[in-house]
Amino acid sequence: MRAISVVIPACNAAATIAATLASLRSEAEIIGEILLVDDASTDSTATIAREAAAQLSLPLRVLPANCHDAGGARNVALTEAVHPWVYLIDADDLHLRGGLRALLRKAREQPEADMIVGAYRRRVNGQDRQIKVPNGYRAACLANASAYVKGDIRSVAVGSVLASRTLIGETRFPVGLAYDEDTLFWARLMSKASLAMVSQPVMVYEVSPMRSDDRFALNPVRRFLDWRRQLRTLTDCNIPMSALKAREGLVALKIARVHYARGDLDTAARFLWPRPRPKRRSEAWRCLRYRFKLAARRRLSAPPIQLQGAL
Repeated sequence: MRAISVVIPACNAAATIAATLASLRSEAEIIGEILLVDDASTDSTATIAREAAAQLSLPLRVLPANCHDAGGARNVALTEAVHPWVYLIDADDLHLRGGLRALLRKAREQPEADMIVGAYRRRVNGQDRQIKVPNGYRAACLANASAYVKGDIRSVAVGSVLASRTLIGETRFPVGLAYDEDTLFWARLMSKASLAMVSQPVMVYEVSPMRSDDRFALNPVRRFLDWRRQLRTLTDCNIPMSALKAREGLVALKIARVHYARGDLDTAARFLWPRPRPKRRSEAWRCLRYRFKLAARRRLSAPPIQLQGAL
């Protein structure tokens, strides 16, 4: 039974898209369509994807777009998806054999569940790292959404979730954000979802620390304010403001750490204080530690005081 619509946003992904599609080949019997959104690519992404899909006998449909935005590209495909279940994966990530079947099997075992969260493997700069297994989820929808926003439960990766098209409904990714748009999307779904979990890794999440950090380095204040504006809209699905402020503190700390590492102490200080301090003890301690380190570096880099009358 072909029950799944696969969504892949792609911009200049010619080097990786064939491997991503090949990783889905073992699940062809349950994939009803693969919606690849070619988002203003200037390379041969669409051509390579079509050729690979034809060789792999995958039901690919390329949707041209001009979003210049991963969230916007995903939204284009979500509007077009027709199958009962939706699976999103990025054009540089890899699906693991049997992962979709495991997610779909859990959905059939727990028919009340409309969002299935699987484990995933992180791969950092091409090196395999730890497997992230979902944990900490509870039966209450809002409790899950609030805990997720605060970082109290393990985050999901795009590519580790199977969500029903009915659950998604009109929910869409926020657009125009430099980071964290997927967190806001998943939080909206969790606020109304019945969750089930699969401990089996279902995909490999490719991470580039430099590329991730760059998102926080460019126009940090404007980008943070744009993101915070979208974050605060989660109050309309009854996620409490206390959870949103906790998220604000976590993201501000990430930005501060990037700028501290790159030597921009003024920007680091701006995001460390007076932002809300994270509630988790480990993050709160990290925030305090960075404040102490900032003060120490500034003291050491201050010019020597010239004493009046000194020789």
